[in-house]
Amino acid sequence: MQQYDQAKGKAPCESTVEMTNLVLPNDTNQLGNLLGGRLMHWIDIAAALAAMRHSGKVCVTASVDVINFFEPIKLGHVVRVLASVNRAFSTSMEIGVKVFREDPLHGVQVHTSSAYLTFVAIDQYGKPLQVPPIDPATTEDKRRYEEANLRREQRLQTRELLKQARNK
Repeated sequence: MQQYDQAKGKAPCESTVEMTNLVLPNDTNQLGNLLGGRLMHWIDIAAALAAMRHSGKVCVTASVDVINFFEPIKLGHVVRVLASVNRAFSTSMEIGVKVFREDPLHGVQVHTSSAYLTFVAIDQYGKPLQVPPIDPATTEDKRRYEEANLRREQRLQTRELLKQARNK
């Protein structure tokens, strides 16, 4: 594994993960659609792998901001889960995930879901560790990098508001 200068950063493409799964009968509900929980599991695994690739450390899920389900995924479809690090903070990283379904008989691909998750790199005692920064290379990388900061600010504001509400 390459060692990285903490100040330099890494491009998002260096840690991108693509997982491919076939939807089998055990993955579906009574309507023949992929179970939401199964897709959430696949999203979490892909995001964890992207976080570990970026940081070179064991990473754990700190939060799931949102998972949007736009379209159903049916029995027999191929599911592509794409995950990459949008931004790295001190010890945490926001991972963006896009999910596509493909009908293997017709070759049609559809964007079905999107998610944002936060992961934290940890040591063997569960203590947070520093992660390399992201060095956005493309226009798309830069957009995702800036939007990740907005989502982080929103998360922190929400956390503070909830803390204040509990202390009333």
